Amino acid sequence: MRIGMLVDIYKPHISGVTNYVVFNKRVLEQAGHEVFVFTFGGLDYDDDESNIIRSPRLPLVVKGHNFNIRYSQTARKLVQTMDVVHVHHPFFSGPLALLYCKPKNIPIVFTNHTRYDLYVRAYVPYLAGIATLFAMRIFLPIYARQIDLVISPSAGMRDVLVKDGVKASIDVVPNGINLEPFQQKVKPIERAKLGFMEQDVLLIFVGRLGPEKNIAFLLRAFADLLKEYRDAGLVLVGEGPEHKDFESLAEELGIADRVHFTGQVPYPDIPGYLSAADAFVTASVSEVHPFTIIEAMAAGLPVLGINSPGVGDTVQDGHNGYLAPYQDQADFTARMLDLVKDHEQRRKLGEIARVDAELYSIERTNQMMIERYQKVIESAKNRKMARPQFSPADKE
Repeated sequence: MRIGMLVDIYKPHISGVTNYVVFNKRVLEQAGHEVFVFTFGGLDYDDDESNIIRSPRLPLVVKGHNFNIRYSQTARKLVQTMDVVHVHHPFFSGPLALLYCKPKNIPIVFTNHTRYDLYVRAYVPYLAGIATLFAMRIFLPIYARQIDLVISPSAGMRDVLVKDGVKASIDVVPNGINLEPFQQKVKPIERAKLGFMEQDVLLIFVGRLGPEKNIAFLLRAFADLLKEYRDAGLVLVGEGPEHKDFESLAEELGIADRVHFTGQVPYPDIPGYLSAADAFVTASVSEVHPFTIIEAMAAGLPVLGINSPGVGDTVQDGHNGYLAPYQDQADFTARMLDLVKDHEQRRKLGEIARVDAELYSIERTNQMMIERYQKVIESAKNRKMARPQFSPADKE
């Protein structure tokens, strides 16, 4: 198959979607498929992989985001040679798939990776009502009706889409992860370098330090935990627009000596940080399919999260971690206290989490996706054959 991955943003920008496309492209190519990534911007970026097709981006100042309303001539011609295209960002790449591929009867698959309503609320709250209405209640339902297949990475996100009016068929296919680097025995980061003792119970969060991750909630809950259990530490791995604000909040809460901010960490180094920790914690409710949670599970860490789409589909309360109700800080803190105090239970939860992570291996999920690609390609062929064929005599 010739498969086109359509994304608004790609390397050097790093995100869950970028990592998903990188991993899936690699596995699909190893299986003998040709995979092309169509994106915008970064024309001077030296790609370390083949078949990255970049079109110029519009000169709009939106940090970290690239987009345009058309592809270059080269990209337009090439995308129309695909057997199937897979859209990962709907608002710019999505319409371009309709523009260039639908007239050529090339099937279009779309994966909804993001809770756009929550991202708008976090970053542009003054537009939240209007933007959410447009994104979730108007654009996505209309777009879904025009394509061949909608993919949701989790059952919880599928329910959100249905509730918001998406009436198209939605298949649940988890976003796969290359679990091997997290399952291997790696040398842990030395705790002393993070400011902690070996006997401390070390909690870790990996992700973007932005408002959508609910990190202020996490810090306040951790501050309450320290009132009951002082021998705990929290490591926040990642970078983002609110890094300095969160450091200031830790100072205000009087917990700066028990919280370590690493800043941006190269992805290959993440397993070493996870290996140094005892449990993974997150208060984010914006996840559709939480890569970092699954990576932590693969490393044998139990997870504490908030019961919400994505997180609640991955973490099973009392089985491979704990779930707290939405925005219930007291309950979240209580679950965190259970996690740090009961060493044997924490170990058991971690062992189960390691096994459960296998459900999300990229080899398994990629096979599921290949089956969907083959199905929509076959449907497109049947659709073409079913169209009436007119001869010159029919026009007379």
